[in-house]
Amino acid sequence: MKTVNLLKTLGIALCLATVSSAYAQSSDAMASGTMAAPNSKAMKSTDRKLGLAVRKALGKAQGFDVSNVFVRARSGAVTLTGTVPDGAQIPQAEQVAKGVAGVTSVNNKLTLGTQGGGGG
Repeated sequence: MKTVNLLKTLGIALCLATVSSAYAQSSDAMASGTMAAPNSKAMKSTDRKLGLAVRKALGKAQGFDVSNVFVRARSGAVTLTGTVPDGAQIPQAEQVAKGVAGVTSVNNKLTLGTQGGGGG
């Protein structure tokens, strides 16, 4: 009889240990999840500000048409897409973007295009 009671006690203790361990793991996951949310918002805000800074710099560049250029920034990496009316503006855009504080790399996907789309 003592052996049966001892096994029951050990079984209950094992179940409690397993449940408390699982609870601790889920609590840790929830805590790290709440920490990631503000960081994600901060990164999006930083990326948005960097993209706007690059676009502003392009707008101030001598002879550069920024009207059909789109700027996306992610963790310092800037991607330029869209069209420019003059082929010389493609490398110019990359140089201007590289000169903006916070830019770590530039992926220049600009293409030569006509002003206003020219759909004839």
